[in-house]
Amino acid sequence: MSIDDTSLSPTARSTIKRGRIRARTNRSDLAGVLSSARICHLGVMVDGSVRVLPTAFGVDFDGPDQGGTLYLHGSVAARSLVEAPNSEICVTVTVLDGLVLARSAFHHSMNYRSAVVLGRPRVVTDESERSRALEAIVDQVIDGRSAHLRAHTNKELAATVVLALPMFEASVKARSGDPVDDPTDIELGGVWAGVVPLHECAGQLVRAGDVEPGTPVPEHVLAVARAHNP
Repeated sequence: MSIDDTSLSPTARSTIKRGRIRARTNRSDLAGVLSSARICHLGVMVDGSVRVLPTAFGVDFDGPDQGGTLYLHGSVAARSLVEAPNSEICVTVTVLDGLVLARSAFHHSMNYRSAVVLGRPRVVTDESERSRALEAIVDQVIDGRSAHLRAHTNKELAATVVLALPMFEASVKARSGDPVDDPTDIELGGVWAGVVPLHECAGQLVRAGDVEPGTPVPEHVLAVARAHNP
Protein backbone atom coordinates (compact mmCIF):
# COMPACT_ATOMS: atom_id res chain seq x y z
CA MET A 1 0.00 0.00 0.00
CA SER A 2 1.50 3.33 -1.04
CA ILE A 3 1.75 6.34 1.22
CA ASP A 4 -0.46 8.43 -1.06
CA ASP A 5 -3.59 6.29 -0.84
CA THR A 6 -3.39 5.46 2.87
CA SER A 7 -5.37 7.43 5.43
CA LEU A 8 -4.09 8.29 8.85
CA SER A 9 -5.77 6.01 11.40
CA PRO A 10 -6.60 8.32 14.30
CA THR A 11 -6.90 7.05 17.84
CA ALA A 12 -8.73 8.96 20.56
CA ARG A 13 -5.60 10.82 21.57
CA SER A 14 -4.34 11.52 18.06
CA THR A 15 -7.66 12.87 16.78
CA ILE A 16 -7.45 16.64 16.32
CA LYS A 17 -10.28 18.33 18.21
CA ARG A 18 -9.43 22.05 18.17
CA GLY A 19 -8.96 23.68 14.79
CA ARG A 20 -10.12 20.54 13.00
CA ILE A 21 -10.35 22.46 9.74
CA ARG A 22 -6.54 22.39 9.70
CA ALA A 23 -6.29 18.63 10.21
CA ARG A 24 -4.77 16.58 7.38
CA THR A 25 -5.92 13.01 7.01
CA ASN A 26 -3.60 11.21 4.57
CA ARG A 27 -0.29 9.56 5.32
CA SER A 28 1.11 11.50 2.36
CA ASP A 29 0.60 14.64 4.47
CA LEU A 30 2.61 13.03 7.27
CA ALA A 31 5.31 12.12 4.76
CA GLY A 32 5.41 15.70 3.50
CA VAL A 33 5.97 17.16 6.94
CA LEU A 34 8.60 14.62 7.98
CA SER A 35 10.45 14.88 4.67
CA SER A 36 10.69 18.67 4.99
CA ALA A 37 12.23 18.69 8.48
CA ARG A 38 15.73 18.06 9.78
CA ILE A 39 15.02 18.09 13.48
CA CYS A 40 12.27 16.86 15.78
CA HIS A 41 11.40 17.24 19.46
CA LEU A 42 11.19 14.18 21.66
CA GLY A 43 8.88 14.30 24.68
CA VAL A 44 9.64 11.64 27.30
CA MET A 45 9.18 11.06 31.02
CA VAL A 46 12.44 10.95 33.01
CA ASP A 47 12.39 10.60 36.80
CA GLY A 48 8.73 11.54 36.91
CA SER A 49 9.04 14.77 34.93
CA VAL A 50 8.54 15.59 31.29
CA ARG A 51 11.55 16.44 29.13
CA VAL A 52 11.23 17.77 25.59
CA LEU A 53 14.49 17.59 23.69
CA PRO A 54 15.50 18.53 20.13
CA THR A 55 17.13 15.69 18.24
CA ALA A 56 17.85 14.31 14.79
CA PHE A 57 15.61 11.63 13.35
CA GLY A 58 15.16 9.36 10.36
CA VAL A 59 12.13 7.87 8.64
CA ASP A 60 11.40 4.60 6.87
CA PHE A 61 7.82 4.54 5.58
CA ASP A 62 8.32 0.89 4.66
CA GLY A 63 9.84 0.09 8.06
CA PRO A 64 8.90 -2.95 10.13
CA ASP A 65 6.55 -1.14 12.51
CA GLN A 66 2.85 -0.44 12.01
CA GLY A 67 2.49 2.62 9.81
CA GLY A 68 6.23 2.71 9.12
CA THR A 69 9.10 3.57 11.45
CA LEU A 70 10.54 6.79 12.85
CA TYR A 71 14.08 6.33 14.15
CA LEU A 72 15.86 8.22 16.94
CA HIS A 73 19.41 7.75 18.14
CA GLY A 74 21.84 8.99 20.75
CA SER A 75 24.33 8.05 23.42
CA VAL A 76 23.70 4.92 25.49
CA ALA A 77 24.18 7.22 28.48
CA ALA A 78 21.33 9.55 27.46
CA ARG A 79 18.58 9.17 30.08
CA SER A 80 15.91 10.35 27.65
CA LEU A 81 16.64 7.44 25.31
CA VAL A 82 17.27 4.89 28.04
CA GLU A 83 13.92 5.68 29.68
CA ALA A 84 11.93 6.03 26.47
CA PRO A 85 11.07 2.32 25.92
CA ASN A 86 9.60 2.16 29.44
CA SER A 87 6.71 4.50 28.61
CA GLU A 88 4.81 6.25 25.87
CA ILE A 89 6.69 9.02 24.07
CA CYS A 90 5.70 11.88 21.80
CA VAL A 91 7.69 13.11 18.79
CA THR A 92 6.76 16.40 17.15
CA VAL A 93 7.93 18.06 13.96
CA THR A 94 7.08 21.59 12.81
CA VAL A 95 7.91 23.31 9.53
CA LEU A 96 7.36 27.08 9.61
CA ASP A 97 6.28 28.46 6.22
CA GLY A 98 5.32 32.04 6.99
CA LEU A 99 4.33 34.78 9.43
CA VAL A 100 0.68 35.75 9.11
CA LEU A 101 0.22 39.43 9.98
CA ALA A 102 -3.35 40.51 10.60
CA ARG A 103 -4.98 43.84 11.42
CA SER A 104 -5.39 42.83 15.06
CA ALA A 105 -3.10 41.05 17.48
CA PHE A 106 -5.81 38.45 18.08
CA HIS A 107 -5.76 37.22 14.47
CA HIS A 108 -2.00 37.07 13.99
CA SER A 109 -0.89 33.55 13.15
CA MET A 110 1.69 31.46 11.31
CA ASN A 111 1.58 29.28 8.23
CA TYR A 112 2.99 25.92 9.19
CA ARG A 113 2.91 22.15 8.78
CA SER A 114 3.20 20.00 11.88
CA ALA A 115 3.08 16.33 12.83
CA VAL A 116 2.75 14.49 16.13
CA VAL A 117 3.65 10.82 16.49
CA LEU A 118 2.71 8.94 19.67
CA GLY A 119 3.61 5.48 20.88
CA ARG A 120 5.95 3.19 22.76
CA PRO A 121 9.32 2.82 21.05
CA ARG A 122 11.47 -0.28 20.91
CA VAL A 123 15.24 -0.56 21.09
CA VAL A 124 16.66 -1.66 17.75
CA THR A 125 18.96 -4.62 18.29
CA ASP A 126 19.09 -6.17 14.82
CA GLU A 127 22.39 -5.04 13.31
CA SER A 128 21.02 -4.74 9.79
CA GLU A 129 18.14 -2.55 10.93
CA ARG A 130 20.46 -0.48 13.11
CA SER A 131 22.62 0.21 10.07
CA ARG A 132 19.61 1.21 7.95
CA ALA A 133 18.28 3.41 10.76
CA LEU A 134 21.55 5.28 11.20
CA GLU A 135 21.77 5.82 7.45
CA ALA A 136 18.22 7.17 7.43
CA ILE A 137 19.06 9.63 10.20
CA VAL A 138 22.13 10.92 8.33
CA ASP A 139 20.21 11.15 5.05
CA GLN A 140 17.43 13.09 6.76
CA VAL A 141 19.98 15.86 7.31
CA ILE A 142 21.44 15.70 3.77
CA ASP A 143 19.95 13.26 1.32
CA GLY A 144 22.52 10.78 0.00
CA ARG A 145 25.19 11.62 2.59
CA SER A 146 25.43 8.16 4.16
CA ALA A 147 26.67 6.57 0.93
CA HIS A 148 29.82 8.74 1.09
CA LEU A 149 30.82 7.86 4.65
CA ARG A 150 32.95 5.07 6.08
CA ALA A 151 31.27 2.25 7.96
CA HIS A 152 30.54 2.65 11.67
CA THR A 153 33.14 1.22 13.99
CA ASN A 154 32.22 -1.33 16.65
CA LYS A 155 33.12 1.26 19.31
CA GLU A 156 30.75 3.82 17.77
CA LEU A 157 27.93 1.29 17.52
CA ALA A 158 28.45 0.18 21.13
CA ALA A 159 28.10 3.80 22.27
CA THR A 160 24.89 4.40 20.31
CA VAL A 161 21.31 3.44 21.10
CA VAL A 162 18.71 3.42 18.31
CA LEU A 163 14.98 3.61 18.99
CA ALA A 164 12.18 2.73 16.59
CA LEU A 165 8.78 4.39 16.97
CA PRO A 166 5.75 3.11 15.02
CA MET A 167 4.14 5.86 12.95
CA PHE A 168 0.63 4.39 13.13
CA GLU A 169 -0.63 6.78 15.79
CA ALA A 170 -0.01 10.16 14.23
CA SER A 171 -1.74 13.43 13.45
CA VAL A 172 -0.97 16.22 11.02
CA LYS A 173 -2.09 19.83 11.11
CA ALA A 174 -1.34 22.71 8.75
CA ARG A 175 -2.24 26.31 8.02
CA SER A 176 -1.77 28.26 4.80
CA GLY A 177 -3.08 31.42 3.21
CA ASP A 178 -3.95 34.97 4.21
CA PRO A 179 -4.83 36.34 7.63
CA VAL A 180 -8.50 36.07 8.58
CA ASP A 181 -9.54 39.50 9.85
CA ASP A 182 -12.83 40.67 11.28
CA PRO A 183 -14.92 42.55 8.69
CA THR A 184 -14.97 45.65 10.89
CA ASP A 185 -11.15 45.73 10.97
CA ILE A 186 -10.99 45.39 7.19
CA GLU A 187 -13.47 48.23 6.73
CA LEU A 188 -11.35 50.56 8.87
CA GLY A 189 -8.49 50.35 6.34
CA GLY A 190 -5.05 51.89 6.74
CA VAL A 191 -3.35 48.81 8.25
CA TRP A 192 -1.16 46.51 6.13
CA ALA A 193 -1.93 42.83 6.46
CA GLY A 194 -0.43 39.82 4.72
CA VAL A 195 2.08 37.01 4.90
CA VAL A 196 5.87 37.03 5.27
CA PRO A 197 6.97 33.76 3.63
CA LEU A 198 9.83 31.97 5.38
CA HIS A 199 12.18 29.45 3.80
CA GLU A 200 15.24 27.49 4.87
CA CYS A 201 18.28 29.19 3.35
CA ALA A 202 21.79 27.83 2.73
CA GLY A 203 24.78 30.10 3.04
CA GLN A 204 28.14 29.87 1.32
CA LEU A 205 29.80 26.49 1.86
CA VAL A 206 32.63 26.54 4.41
CA ARG A 207 35.35 23.89 3.95
CA ALA A 208 36.66 22.37 7.16
CA GLY A 209 40.15 23.62 8.00
CA ASP A 210 41.70 20.15 7.77
CA VAL A 211 40.27 19.32 4.32
CA GLU A 212 42.94 19.27 1.62
CA PRO A 213 42.58 22.28 -0.72
CA GLY A 214 41.18 21.25 -4.07
CA THR A 215 39.06 18.45 -2.64
CA PRO A 216 35.85 18.62 -4.68
CA VAL A 217 32.53 19.32 -3.02
CA PRO A 218 30.33 16.25 -3.56
CA GLU A 219 27.20 16.62 -5.63
CA HIS A 220 24.83 15.77 -2.77
CA VAL A 221 26.20 18.74 -0.81
CA LEU A 222 25.96 21.05 -3.81
CA ALA A 223 22.40 19.86 -4.38
CA VAL A 224 21.19 20.84 -0.92
CA ALA A 225 22.99 24.18 -1.18
CA ARG A 226 21.32 24.89 -4.53
CA ALA A 227 17.91 23.82 -3.26
CA HIS A 228 18.08 26.24 -0.34
CA ASN A 229 19.86 29.16 -1.99
CA PRO A 230 17.60 32.08 -2.89
